Amino acid sequence: MAVLAGTAMSQPAFQSPLTLPSAPSALAGRAPVNALAMAGTRLVSAGQRGHILFSDDEGKTWTQAAVPVSSDLTAIFFVDARQGWAAGHEGVILHSADGGATWQLQLDGQRAAQLVVHQYGQPSQPADASAERLARDAATFAAQGADKPFLDIYFENEREGFAIGAFNLILRTEDGGQRWTPWLDRVDNPDALHLYAMRPAAGTLFMVGEQGLTLKLDRERGRFVRVPLPYKGTLFGVLGTPQMVMVFGLRGNAWRSTDGGASWTRTNTGVNAGLAGGTARSDGSILLASQAGQLLRSTDDGASFDRVALGRVAPVFALAASTTQAVALGGPDGVRMEWLKNKEASRAQ
Repeated sequence: MAVLAGTAMSQPAFQSPLTLPSAPSALAGRAPVNALAMAGTRLVSAGQRGHILFSDDEGKTWTQAAVPVSSDLTAIFFVDARQGWAAGHEGVILHSADGGATWQLQLDGQRAAQLVVHQYGQPSQPADASAERLARDAATFAAQGADKPFLDIYFENEREGFAIGAFNLILRTEDGGQRWTPWLDRVDNPDALHLYAMRPAAGTLFMVGEQGLTLKLDRERGRFVRVPLPYKGTLFGVLGTPQMVMVFGLRGNAWRSTDGGASWTRTNTGVNAGLAGGTARSDGSILLASQAGQLLRSTDDGASFDRVALGRVAPVFALAASTTQAVALGGPDGVRMEWLKNKEASRAQ
């Protein structure tokens, strides 16, 4: 008994990831990476335990950033070489003004829950079914605390942005993240499905989530409206060009629209694994990466894809186009770089 008591007393007290800064580690560069972004020419990664690293030499060397939390991070986005945001578990939103070298906490799940309760906790029209549902959601958010993760973050410029996540969680800022406003009532998502990704395409913003959920921003109404999609599987990502939007997700599914989401065509990707990430590159090509490690490239605005031969095949969680010829792939053991050449592409079967 005495031995057990002594062992229990020697255990360190639990410290919340929200109050525990990310610890410097020589192994941080080999830790799982969930998100990648370019800050100008700098490559920035984000992953477990609040680890954010940056590289100024296309992944040859990495520096660990100073991060005030140790929450797992799921998303990162930069609007230019200096201004960027990251988001993740425990409802954290972080901001950097120096290209990802240092970060400040802008919001956490406790404060996000308070915002939701303040906005929806006491509906002005209690008899309204939608208002009642939002009030119930607000009560659940308050009771469960800081457990709702943000799954993506996107900024249109250095002031206007969105953070989205589990159970229809969506917040908007118009001052660079100093203040956030819940938008749960401005999304056609009555089942509170998870929201996984948001990006610009075809002249507006598109957002995707569970069960084929696809939405686009109606700017005049200030609302994300449902877009019918002939696929009901989970979608992990969305990308686009001024003329095209592509959504992608489970079992190699990629769907393409050239009329703003009015009609969709399935693109043959030639893979069966989930598509975890994608990006439209500066040269006009499009890249998709699968959870099984396949890399796909399109040079016809997403109508077809070629398989890219890789130096090493390993699971991919995120990707970023570093230069015209280089792509960064993030996965369970950090970031690896692949250099693309035309002769390396073979038609996906």
